[in-house]
This record gives sequence, structure tokens and C-alpha cells, in this order.
Amino acid sequence: MRIIRIVTDEVQMEAELNESETAKAIWEKLPIEGRVNLWGEEIYFKIPVKKEIEKGVETVEIGNIAYWPEGQCFCIFFGKTPISTEKEIRPASEVNLVGSFLGDPEEWKRVKEGEKIIIERK
Repeated sequence: MRIIRIVTDEVQMEAELNESETAKAIWEKLPIEGRVNLWGEEIYFKIPVKKEIEKGVETVEIGNIAYWPEGQCFCIFFGKTPISTEKEIRPASEVNLVGSFLGDPEEWKRVKEGEKIIIERK
């Protein structure tokens, strides 16, 4: 089991990475630092990992963390994106699920655009 910590000025939360090849590639690059971009209730930021679609999904759940191949970004889903429907949370395009965060999704609402974000091994 690979546990990571995601840290911003406002939030510190643990997450569990799954066994996908994409999650392994992210683990190997840790620690990673970036700047928060917000798209609705999704945090995303570019990371130094380049992977193709691996069992890509078009909808996610609150609590999922994913990799967006199109933008080479790490994504944290804590609510609806601008293209979500009433019943589905939709990323901009297909993502690779890489794990889930282990905390309250409401915490991420305190994070601001441009804030520093770090992913590190626990």
C-alpha cells in the first residue's frame, strides 16, 4: 500500500495510491510540487509524469484522485466540475484513476487558485 500526503497552505490530507502503472509512475517521482489550478470543485496541476490512457474513465467520484494524460496533470476531485451533470462528476476528458484521498472533501474548498501544493510520500 502506497500512502501519500497532499499538502497546501490550508489543507494536509493523506491519500492511498492504487496499483496502476500510472500510480506507480507518480510514486517514483515524489515529492512533486506545483501550483493549484481550480476547475469547479477539482484541483489540478501539471506533474513530471507522462502516461497514456490506462483504463481511462469519463466519470469520477468525490474522493478520487486521478491523472489527466491530456494535460499531464494530477487531479483531486472534491465536487462537481463545470461539465458535470446532476448525477455524474465529469473530468475535462478521460483520466486514469490513481487512488483516493482519505479525508473530508469539504476541506479542499479552502484551497485557492495559485496556492503551492506538494505531493509527498508519507
